[in-house]
Amino acid sequence: MSAHEIDYVILGEEMQCVEIHLDPGESVVAEAGSFMMMDPDVRMETVFGDGGSSGQGGMFGKLMGAGRRLLTGESLFMTIFTHGGYGGRQAVTFAAPYPGKIIPLDLQRYGGKIVCQKDSFLCAAKGVSIGIEFQRKLGTGFFGGEGFIMQKLEGDGLAFVHSGGYVMEKELAPGEVLRLDTGCLVAFTSGVDYDIEFVKGVKSALFGGEGLFFATLRGPGKVWIQSLPFNRMADRILSASRFGGGRREEGSLLGGLGDLFDGK
Repeated sequence: MSAHEIDYVILGEEMQCVEIHLDPGESVVAEAGSFMMMDPDVRMETVFGDGGSSGQGGMFGKLMGAGRRLLTGESLFMTIFTHGGYGGRQAVTFAAPYPGKIIPLDLQRYGGKIVCQKDSFLCAAKGVSIGIEFQRKLGTGFFGGEGFIMQKLEGDGLAFVHSGGYVMEKELAPGEVLRLDTGCLVAFTSGVDYDIEFVKGVKSALFGGEGLFFATLRGPGKVWIQSLPFNRMADRILSASRFGGGRREEGSLLGGLGDLFDGK
């Protein structure tokens, strides 16, 4: 294996964190801002680019890695946490940024590659490459909910991604098709064909409230699906804030009257 062999435990239910256990000399690469806490012998180093361990390409390679991360909307920098002591195991913990689940992915089990949402990566064993995956189909890029660019995790180590709400795993047989809301897709293995499909029927498209497009996934391979995309949760919060945070009930014409009786 080229990636470091790390151990872990996932803690919590709705607001989860992952505790990584490092032997001396082992390292984990994490997204900037995901750090929670660490033991005293763990050393932290901020690196420019994608945190790749090979170091090939010199400064040009680092600039390319940084450029790829900008395209996915991430920071120019990543952080490497290394057990720099000589004693027993040391721990470093990373937290998910919003309510949901942390998904552990053993890349060696999935052919060495996982494609995921561009903002879902949390951390990975050092040696895992964090890159970009361009969507070759024009329609998928424009209407797929994730644009032309998704994140690509490659290697033979452990990686961790986070999602919103409950996570479902679907194993697709060869030729089997799954349709889902574009925002509910978290990750899929490299053998899955990803495309978008227009919602049939004018009434369904205009008044269904579910958007104009489905994400269409065709097997073989594995798919991870989230029940609460972050943008859906953010829309609900923004919608509530426009009414002053009152007790307006969904679908109720009397919601405003209730606020009046509350003295709002």
